[in-house]
Amino acid sequence: MATVARPKTKGGAFLLETTAPEDIFTPEDFTAEHRAIAKTTEEFFNKEVLPHREEIWHAQHEVPAKILRKSAELGLTAVVIPEKFGGMEMDLTSMMVVAEAVAREGSYSAWHGAHTGIGTLPLLLFGNEEQKQRYLPKLAKCEMIAAYCLSEPQAGSDALAARTRADLSADGTHYVLNGQKMWITNGGYADLYTVFAKVGGEKFTAFLVERAWPGVKTGAEEKKMGIKGSSTTAVFFDNVKVPVENVLGEIGRGHIIAFNILNIGRLKLGPFANGGCRDDLATSIKYAKERKAFGKSISEFGMIQHKIAEMAIRTFASESMTYRVVGDIEAQIAAGESMLKAVEEFATECSFIKVFASETLDYVVDEGVQIHGGYGFHQDYAVEHAYRDSRINRIFEG
Repeated sequence: MATVARPKTKGGAFLLETTAPEDIFTPEDFTAEHRAIAKTTEEFFNKEVLPHREEIWHAQHEVPAKILRKSAELGLTAVVIPEKFGGMEMDLTSMMVVAEAVAREGSYSAWHGAHTGIGTLPLLLFGNEEQKQRYLPKLAKCEMIAAYCLSEPQAGSDALAARTRADLSADGTHYVLNGQKMWITNGGYADLYTVFAKVGGEKFTAFLVERAWPGVKTGAEEKKMGIKGSSTTAVFFDNVKVPVENVLGEIGRGHIIAFNILNIGRLKLGPFANGGCRDDLATSIKYAKERKAFGKSISEFGMIQHKIAEMAIRTFASESMTYRVVGDIEAQIAAGESMLKAVEEFATECSFIKVFASETLDYVVDEGVQIHGGYGFHQDYAVEHAYRDSRINRIFEG
């Protein structure tokens, strides 16, 4: 599913070079396949997620977990996984349009994003053939839910300060894992964790750890400001025996995995935030047209029109930024680079997207609440949930 061929460019080139308009990728350049997967996802969302929004809002976690598993029947949890592992083997743009389509519900998008993104991609991009054969088909079908265990109570963005430790057994068959991870999305329901620990207390390394193994325990669900329908827990490892075959990548090279996966996570925050912006903008426009004050619709007031215009302008800018970078990465891939190398080339731009898109969403939901007035402060209204759900995006992915 290749997009229109575009010249390969380097990260940061926009600062030094003039780019021809036809070389900038926008949503108008989506292929028929991109539009089809977007439509499929939107239809699934409308049919399976929206009717259960109240349950999700009230932290009935088994509901979004069930919906996530059902989405696997359409391949929505396996967009970029190769066909030989049960996936759809689609491109990066497809992954982005699916993310944007599920972003209208913050909690559900957290389930989806953690499983398909930071949960599955470490294995997909860094796993060996045996590991992929063992786990990817189950992740593709959502027979296993994935989670990413990097943060600790004393180590968030400073990931290399992690205290979780792994020690090789005397017979060399397994590592003994001890420690605690914190703020783990999908933590309470995941079956497979990508866990970062220091071998011998020094060499930062990634491991594939199954929930079913003795010594793996999860904490209580965290009481969060927003995305209350997502599962967020601590995960504890007490003398967990991890087979040497479950080392992901190389010993002492876990930082390569961690930081590259965060680059992709920051990129994906673009469509997640943009999808939220579009939904809140549509909700606010609908409300402004229906709400009457002083004998007319409030949408006729200049101040409301200005707010809606500014919300739309910033959403457009965020969307444009996101897909320009996606197109640049796709051009690298088309020229023969791996997804990993292509994303790494645009790591700075991925960070730009994380910052701008998350701040744009915060602006849009804040104005959405203001347009709704007192009703925007009421939990029966979607904008109230969107306001609280938005804030985490400026914290997610460092």
